[in-house]
Amino acid sequence: MRDLKIPDQRHPEKAHRPDNAQPKKPDWIRVKAPVGKGYLETHRIMREHKLVTVCEEAGCPNAGECWNQGHATMMIMGEVCTRACSFCNIATGKPPEDLDPFEPGRVADAVQKLGLNHVVITSVDRDDVTDGGAEHFAQTIRAIRHRSPGTTIEILTPDFLHCDPAVLEVVVAAQPDVFNHNLETVPGLYPEVRPGARYFHSLRLLQRVKELDPGIFTKSGIMVGLGENRQTVHQVMDDMRAADIDFLTIGQYLQPTPKHHAVDRFVHPDEFAAYEKVAYGKGFLMVSATPLTRSSYHAGDDFARLRDARMARLG
Repeated sequence: MRDLKIPDQRHPEKAHRPDNAQPKKPDWIRVKAPVGKGYLETHRIMREHKLVTVCEEAGCPNAGECWNQGHATMMIMGEVCTRACSFCNIATGKPPEDLDPFEPGRVADAVQKLGLNHVVITSVDRDDVTDGGAEHFAQTIRAIRHRSPGTTIEILTPDFLHCDPAVLEVVVAAQPDVFNHNLETVPGLYPEVRPGARYFHSLRLLQRVKELDPGIFTKSGIMVGLGENRQTVHQVMDDMRAADIDFLTIGQYLQPTPKHHAVDRFVHPDEFAAYEKVAYGKGFLMVSATPLTRSSYHAGDDFARLRDARMARLG
């Protein structure tokens, strides 16, 4: 474990931020509250296996719909992140414990019980761990493969910014079907939105995945409504295609609390449709661009379409 100077509080960097008013959401953003037998069963399995979900931690607006179908996105390596991105509602600070060696097995058990055809596994950033959690990701992938060999696996990883570049090879060698790492926003907003990350490092990470294993699908996403404009979004698309990224997601940023980055505007669905059209024109195999799009929203259905799109392009 690294001896980094990470504040030992749950939201240290957020505490000093000025309050930002939370504007009323337009009709196209509103979603139904979580209900239903499927939701309750998913909740039971998550608690029974002592698993954390990003759906809950990040306050995803689609949790009710997804959990009713058993599609929970499991978040490994704890529930405290060593970064303090201004858009994110996950607790930040010094993680209270080491990585749990039994967690990969519990994740695999839950995937099997849920009967998932496709699963998304994400994590907090763990800058306090030497390899950033790369081996933990690999162990989780291998455990799922062992218990549920027919399940396709999508991972949403940290950037491994402070690690030896070779740690990426550990994750890629485990052969996830989809390797996702979100850029989150345009480069000009990184200092205020994602201060602990580096835009071009994240791009290079995804490009390197393709170099190591061209068969793995790569995926990345951004939020809009943070202060970007169409020109800067189009430039991010170009950067992603230069890194050979297959799948782009674009969704509306929703401000979790007054202490988080303010919503600059609510982007109309018509503008999302325009982004999708432009992105397909730039060569992405798959694009999901709607106000409620999130990295793991309809991920299984999208993966099937992504695979079909590759076959069509090759054929």
